[in-house]
Amino acid sequence: MKIDLKKYRVKPKNYMDKKDAKSKRVSWLFLFPSLTGVMLFFLVPYFIIIFYSFIMNPPTDYSFVGFKNYFTVFNNAAFRTASLNTIKFTFLAVPLAVVIPLLLALLLDIKIPFKSQFRTAFLTPLMVPVASVVLVWQVIFHYNGLGNEILNSLNIDSVDWFNSEQALFVIVVLFLWKNIGYNMILFMAALGSVPRDLLEVAYLENASGWNIFWNIKFRYMTSTLLFVTIMSIINSFKVFREIFLLKGAHPTSYMYMLQTYMNNKFDALDHHLLSAAAIVMSIVMIIIIGVLFLLEGRVGKDIEEA
Repeated sequence: MKIDLKKYRVKPKNYMDKKDAKSKRVSWLFLFPSLTGVMLFFLVPYFIIIFYSFIMNPPTDYSFVGFKNYFTVFNNAAFRTASLNTIKFTFLAVPLAVVIPLLLALLLDIKIPFKSQFRTAFLTPLMVPVASVVLVWQVIFHYNGLGNEILNSLNIDSVDWFNSEQALFVIVVLFLWKNIGYNMILFMAALGSVPRDLLEVAYLENASGWNIFWNIKFRYMTSTLLFVTIMSIINSFKVFREIFLLKGAHPTSYMYMLQTYMNNKFDALDHHLLSAAAIVMSIVMIIIIGVLFLLEGRVGKDIEEA
């Protein structure tokens, strides 16, 4: 029997380099459409906004004014009110939008009756259009609506929900109602990825529920927790749609958010001030998200070393 030695001949190094180079070219070829889309629809507009924030008033006047637009924005009372309301809303709504779905996911991870129906109930808001949700909220929180009818039946005075400090509470409840189900599903998926053999060993060792959660489940949920927190922060900066449908372009000072301010500047054709406000908001979000990434890396490392 004759053996073909060519089959077992080692390929030369330059051949392997050429093969790797070809694979890289093919990879970049497949990535090119996506990279082109990111450049055209994300990076290029972002740099245009940065450029607009340093000139007088595009597209009519392109005179360079430095940081004048930023000083104008910071000295504007409407911008300060919008920033304060956005910060309040974010710091109140985001922790609730993370903790409540996490607790619900842990509850659904154990055997309880009507588990499927319970999960479906929290997913229903994802299928309801925002306009319909706002209509329901107007019925409930109108001054003569269902909410005040319940309060009056308990001998409590009516509350002007949309024109008082309670307006922030209304928006927070609406935000949670729309986002809890989605975040809960993400946490349930993370819990499903936890190795069952580790949990069985912990149960055999009579580990407490807190130790099982912190040392095992939480270890495999840190990346999901980071993702849910980031998405909740981003969504908290995007409540303009709901507020606009509730109270229009000029809501009360309690519901005046950053996106409301930027929408009004767009209507007034103040593109330079709009751009400066957008850049300030993006910088704040980048800093917050960067801090979250650092915390996630440190917590995940500490848990792995434990």
